[in-house]
Amino acid sequence: QVHLVESGGGLVQPGGSLILSCAASGYSLDDHDIAWFRQAPGKEREGVGCISSSDDRTYYTDSVKGRFTISRDNAKNTVYLQMNSLKPEDTAVYYCAADDINSKFIVVLWSRADEYDYWGQGTQVTVSP
Repeated sequence: QVHLVESGGGLVQPGGSLILSCAASGYSLDDHDIAWFRQAPGKEREGVGCISSSDDRTYYTDSVKGRFTISRDNAKNTVYLQMNSLKPEDTAVYYCAADDINSKFIVVLWSRADEYDYWGQGTQVTVSP
């Protein structure tokens, strides 16, 4: 049974940093495409970024480019989301998701929530003075 668990969320001041972790059991993360999504109250779930299984290439939504970084630690079967220069608009519940996306179209498909079958329970990130 696949089980994804996010951790690392919390309250941080604007300009601060957090590292979110997505740990897996029953599933080898390095064999699959892993994405981070977020959902703020009253808003749709939004793709934040993705790391591909084929070449570890990363993709990000425009609003986080240059501030957020996704990485893997295969030995720990964990994917990380390093978030720097956080803004109040980054406040949301953050989810990791996993599946296999057609590598030919990953550049346009990675941010679609319906591409992923496996999801964690989410971790709250609040950016506030």
